[in-house]
Amino acid sequence: MMNGIITLILFIIILGIIILVHEFGHFIFSKKFGVYVHEFAIGMGPKLFSRRKGETEYSVRAIPIGGFCSLAGEDGEETDDKGKKIPRQRKLFAKPIWQRFLILFFGAGNNFILAFIFLFLVGLLGNGAPVMDPIISGVTENYPMAQAGIVAGDEILEVNGHKTKTIDDVQLYITLNKVGSDLDLKIKNSEGKVKNYTITPLKTIEVVDGKEVENYYYGVEFKTTYEKGFFSAVKYSFVKAGALFRQMFIVLGNLFTGGLSINSLSGPVGIYSVVGEAKSYGFISLLQLTALLSINVGFLNLIPFPAFDGGRIFLLLVEKIKGKPIKAETENLINTVGFILIMLLALYVTCHDVFMLFQ
Repeated sequence: MMNGIITLILFIIILGIIILVHEFGHFIFSKKFGVYVHEFAIGMGPKLFSRRKGETEYSVRAIPIGGFCSLAGEDGEETDDKGKKIPRQRKLFAKPIWQRFLILFFGAGNNFILAFIFLFLVGLLGNGAPVMDPIISGVTENYPMAQAGIVAGDEILEVNGHKTKTIDDVQLYITLNKVGSDLDLKIKNSEGKVKNYTITPLKTIEVVDGKEVENYYYGVEFKTTYEKGFFSAVKYSFVKAGALFRQMFIVLGNLFTGGLSINSLSGPVGIYSVVGEAKSYGFISLLQLTALLSINVGFLNLIPFPAFDGGRIFLLLVEKIKGKPIKAETENLINTVGFILIMLLALYVTCHDVFMLFQ
């Protein structure tokens, strides 16, 4: 019981930090460019606490998922909290396109900055900065990798024709490989010689709960090594962030092409489970998870889909090309439809996560 409560608290703190940083990006640039900010809220639903400072109300709401920065001119409101008319030049739509772009972008931008900071801390603390080079740590005797002549110390340059810059890249492409299928590898050995291999996995059948389960093994091992020091931490933050960005592009592409099922996505329930698992490995693991989630939130928000920041940025591009703004009614309709679709997807993913908990 206590373990579950601690996990829930950590879950709320992690999401709260990510959301706070995201909304603060919108907030700080809105203030900088003189946009009237009605409310800066963390969470959704009924207000638990609120305080007004100047023209802006700051609030914490009951549902610790989400948040928003309510700006003048987004929903057609014309007055402030005292009933005074808000000048047109203080509304979002009246600002130059470049200012609106920065206001919209720096929600995600702040998430990326947060991820860099947390990854830097991961590399600076604990055992040091994990080395990300795609080097094989070991191969299992009598398994396909060893039988092909691959040895510890070999570097994986490509998996199934995809270039691999980090261990993360290798593991992702192996995961995406169809179960039971051959694995095409380009390997560079310690002498610098490059050779292509086609590895057929070893099939085994195990009995689990009275049912036969097929498993496939390549027989390769990856062990994390570490480097200490400030510059190693800086290098790690850039290399790891780059790997996470590539993963997001690859996963998104596979979702659209059918390489991954929509059931691969996780919602709040799935994230809660991952937080619980990360907690068991300690503080450094929680920092890594927060960085991963922050990049995910930033990346997804920049997808050019209605209701996302990326969708609104796309409409700015359309406005720039057309030479005139899109009608507010049209933009609101587009964003409303997008929001409904996102909520339906979130509901499906959450239901699937709950179902998987009881499997």
